[in-house]
Amino acid sequence: KNPDFDVAAAHKYFAAHCFNNAWDLIEKPNRTTEDERLMVALNQASIYHWLNRPDCEPKHLSVGYWQASRIQAIVGNAVEARRHAEVCLSYSVALEPFFLGYAYEALARAAHVAGDTGAAAKHLKLADQQAALVVREHDRELLVKDLEGLR
Repeated sequence: KNPDFDVAAAHKYFAAHCFNNAWDLIEKPNRTTEDERLMVALNQASIYHWLNRPDCEPKHLSVGYWQASRIQAIVGNAVEARRHAEVCLSYSVALEPFFLGYAYEALARAAHVAGDTGAAAKHLKLADQQAALVVREHDRELLVKDLEGLR
């Protein structure tokens, strides 16, 4: 039986809604353990809803898995941060430098959380190279700011 609502519209709404609510928790000072659990769940729900949208493209999954990696780094889970960063990279390789730069940023962040300074430096260098190629000034500034936060 079909539900009493527009499933496509629901996926469209919740893909963005869950992403944005996860982002709010990323930026929240003094997150609780429950906030962290919710942040992980919201991100995974966002990815699920994107995967069910007909307009889902690699750039959407690149951003979703980048956020997943960032969240895992925040909660101190280096293994999952790296795994999500690698998925992000797989969706980013054919995209513009902004997305590829953020995939390397995620890999650098995951390596930093793992205490692997060599890998972190390698990925930071690759991210810097991509950042230099970003055409839109605002996008380049966002990426460079995040990269500076890892140094």
